[in-house]
Amino acid sequence: MKYSIFLMLVFVLASCKDAEKAKMEPLDENTVTERVQSEQQHPGKRSIEQECYICHDPNTSMANRIAPPMEAIKRHYIDSNTTKEEFTEALIRWVNDPETQTKIPAAHTKFGPMPYMPISDDAVAQIADYIFDNELERQDWFDAHFQEAHKKGFGMRECNCFDYPDPRTRYGIIGRTLAKQAQIALGKNLKAAIQERGLVGAVSFCHTEATKLTDSISVMMNAIIKRVSDRPRNPNNRANEEELRHIASFKQKVESQEDIEPIVQIENDAVTVYYPITTNALCLQCHGKPNEQVQAETLATLTQLYPDDQAIGYDVNEVRGIWSIEFDVDN
Repeated sequence: MKYSIFLMLVFVLASCKDAEKAKMEPLDENTVTERVQSEQQHPGKRSIEQECYICHDPNTSMANRIAPPMEAIKRHYIDSNTTKEEFTEALIRWVNDPETQTKIPAAHTKFGPMPYMPISDDAVAQIADYIFDNELERQDWFDAHFQEAHKKGFGMRECNCFDYPDPRTRYGIIGRTLAKQAQIALGKNLKAAIQERGLVGAVSFCHTEATKLTDSISVMMNAIIKRVSDRPRNPNNRANEEELRHIASFKQKVESQEDIEPIVQIENDAVTVYYPITTNALCLQCHGKPNEQVQAETLATLTQLYPDDQAIGYDVNEVRGIWSIEFDVDN
């Protein structure tokens, strides 16, 4: 249906042209379908959604941004004279060295430098290829906002197209983003372990590798990232009194279906952000009800590896613990 409407619009627009002008050839439905499928299957599109939108999400409001949207990056780095090769080289150079000279100094000043991301040059080249050749998702207000920020006499390098939220809000967004990055990394590795070793093998993976993986993410992001719980599986993840209060607060908000916002504490130049860990269907295979979601073989392995395990008996969308994210204001 959408394709039919699109074709009709193309035909109407073409018919409205002056007869002396060249007529636009309407696209047939197969051509439109092929183009849409090609865009959807582009590896650069997948990489943007999985790697870039964690911070550069086009649907994040102005007040909650911690980085410019990808469309803003595109408009600052690509003009009518820019070739795809030039843009690709610039993007690779920037990702490999976020401290290098940027074409968006206003964003660099307001959001700080992008943390180093271990993405291969080939993957960045695919991202650049997709950005250069395709329209990027953006909110309805973006075009008007961008035009106003770059009106005549106001250069691209001196633009003011990035609002800056108050520090507490910004730190909360940063903490929540780091928590999501850690959750995505753990989830990817867990799914890979399940595919390679089965569910029982994945339990062993979590036992030996989950903490190491979280620690490595902490080093990469220059923060201290921890998972704590009131019902821990690993006794090292037991919440302290303050963290227990935050867990109870998040549980109440989830149960009453309130909007969930990070808890932010600022002391001198140190920031601590707390954000809930909620269960989904995948979690219940190891954290659900014994002999229902948690099968007997999995339960036996959990009992062997975690004799004092308390992290079972959960249902979907329950607070299983919280992320504790600590970082310095200067970072």
